[in-house]
Amino acid sequence: MVQQVRKSIIALAFLVSGPVFGQAPSAPLAIKPDAPERYVVVPGDTLWAISQRYTDSPWRWPELWNLNREQIRNPHLIYPGYIIVLDRERGRLTIGGAQTAPGTPSTAPTTPTQPAPAPTQPAPAPTPTSTAPGVTKLSPTVRAESLARQEIPSIPPAAIEPFLSRPLVIEADGLEKGPTIVGTQNDRVMLAAGQAAYVRGIGSSKDDSWFIYRKGNALVDPDTNQTLAYEAIYLGTAQLTRPGEPATVMLTSVVQEVGAGDKLIAAGRPQPVSYAPHAPGSQIRGRVIAIYGGVAKVGEAGPQSIISINRGKADGIENGHVLALYTLGPTVRDRSKEKNAPDAMIRLPDERAGLAFVFRVFDRISYALIMQISRPISPLDVVQTP
Repeated sequence: MVQQVRKSIIALAFLVSGPVFGQAPSAPLAIKPDAPERYVVVPGDTLWAISQRYTDSPWRWPELWNLNREQIRNPHLIYPGYIIVLDRERGRLTIGGAQTAPGTPSTAPTTPTQPAPAPTQPAPAPTPTSTAPGVTKLSPTVRAESLARQEIPSIPPAAIEPFLSRPLVIEADGLEKGPTIVGTQNDRVMLAAGQAAYVRGIGSSKDDSWFIYRKGNALVDPDTNQTLAYEAIYLGTAQLTRPGEPATVMLTSVVQEVGAGDKLIAAGRPQPVSYAPHAPGSQIRGRVIAIYGGVAKVGEAGPQSIISINRGKADGIENGHVLALYTLGPTVRDRSKEKNAPDAMIRLPDERAGLAFVFRVFDRISYALIMQISRPISPLDVVQTP
């Protein structure tokens, strides 16, 4: 590539259409016969979608660019206007420059020692000239704006940004440690935005902004029946207005009813996903614990649904891992055998159903976004290395 890869751009395309199965990880990376020799990146593109133009296994993006392990963690920036060039013989992609509009400075990638090009400053406003009393004529001017002002986003922000900073998982004893709403303005049962609450446990914290949440469903490992953690149900945000014990907070937004007993946690900044999409380096097999926002083991997940899985950092899962989704094969009776025969019941094989992208990892639990799907996914279904 023109420059050493630096910063993560993880791209997801939430597409139901298109191949879901892809190539086996050990097979040579095959380029699609109709893959374009040159492709100009446009606003709205994602790396995943671009990868799909070239291969049926878009999680093998690192192979397309010949990235090593460190470069997977710190990929390059790709901007609208960049031209992607395919070396079909080697099965590799490179950036061959940038397409510029007339009057627009070149925004081709720089060398590793050069800073990224700064956005072109807008031209001055048109200069008014007087032609007659009471009449002003505006002279035309050229406005040049760099095509590379904004890199291709890792993912449409609305899809997972709330899940990057809000609490998703509460450890079994985590609720007892968090600040708690112990009273409400005018002793209201439920609070709305703009109303005050009184909180015990903020203490000397320097944080002004807080998330409000309560304990949700238990996340139970379907293989061991062990409770791994609890989901955190996001209720809204609050601003500290008076420290003390109890402290006073003002609710700034509410998405569900808030009342006494609900918990607070300091609002952190969103942590951007910083890995290129890639398959795990080892064989990983896990199960879908729950569909985020669903009820227990009921419901089905579709495109752009968030799922929790019973594998985490302790199992080798990391941000950017792409996992294959399988619907769990049912157990049925073999009708060629006697009804009461000991081997009359057989388990059918799991069926490949799609792909999910891991974007947030805890010790024993991870959250993933369903990117491609050919059939609905339910709790207890299988995830594994594609």
